[in-house]
Amino acid sequence: MTQRDKNPFSFSDTNKRYHTAAYHLKRTFGGKIARIPLDGGFSCPNKDGTCGVGGCIFCAGGSASLTARGEIEEQYRRGRAAADAKWQARGYIPYLQANTSTYGDPADLRNLYRRCTRLPGAVALAIGTRADCLSDGVLEVLAEIAEEIPLLIELGMQTMHDDTLAAIRRGYDHEAFLSGYARLDTLRRSSGVRIGLHILNGLPGEDEERMLATAKEAARLLPDEVKIHTLCVLRGTEMEEIHRRGEYGPMEMGDAVALTARQLTYLPPETVIGRIGADAPRDQLIAPTWVRNKRAVENALDRYLYENDLWQGKDWE
Repeated sequence: MTQRDKNPFSFSDTNKRYHTAAYHLKRTFGGKIARIPLDGGFSCPNKDGTCGVGGCIFCAGGSASLTARGEIEEQYRRGRAAADAKWQARGYIPYLQANTSTYGDPADLRNLYRRCTRLPGAVALAIGTRADCLSDGVLEVLAEIAEEIPLLIELGMQTMHDDTLAAIRRGYDHEAFLSGYARLDTLRRSSGVRIGLHILNGLPGEDEERMLATAKEAARLLPDEVKIHTLCVLRGTEMEEIHRRGEYGPMEMGDAVALTARQLTYLPPETVIGRIGADAPRDQLIAPTWVRNKRAVENALDRYLYENDLWQGKDWE
């Protein structure tokens, strides 16, 4: 029998023992769906002085470094062309990824989001933001957009530990995160908006016990999707200086894979896993360099789960 034949995980039609985004999107939309990262021109309250200046210590311009430039429609056109060169996609998800994409005047947000919903081939819209940028006006706009197109709101949780949040200069504590999450969860119950969470492994001062606790906390919140990232040291960040002083060592691939596997066992099987690993521009990445080989990381995780008889939700209670 093959690994696929022996797979005990029900939300899979391959050897994957976790609920991949590819599986979810195929089941939802009937085929391959490509995400198109976009930059809506947003800033961040942790950069402009509202709650901080300079952003988190690992931030090198935020995820704007992974997105295109120009008008949304032109960004999307170029992103779609790049996706079409790799896949035969059935549809596309515009993803407002750069910085804090609910941080603005609600009227301006409404206009931008509606431009995104009207992009050719768009089957859903994803918006990345912070839990402290969900005002009543913003939530009203999100409810309106959810009536027009399936909507996923992604929140950067990173960690549940307040001392770590302070050390990385996140700009709020976990209680503030939970308050924002609760507001979004109320919207989810009324409008069907889906919620995604990002957790970040390898933060300074965090050991395996702490990172597992964050995964358990994420599971308790019952998000629709979770992205599991590995902290990268990027050029031009405070993390670069900490790393160069010898005060921080990035996670080794084997440790990251074993930890991710354990974290997956605590997450509900229905929760979509949007990512495992990390994304970083090659010209900015200092460490760990192994994150560049995504296929190797995924294969190592598949092998670890199989050899240790683990799967997503095995320890979910």
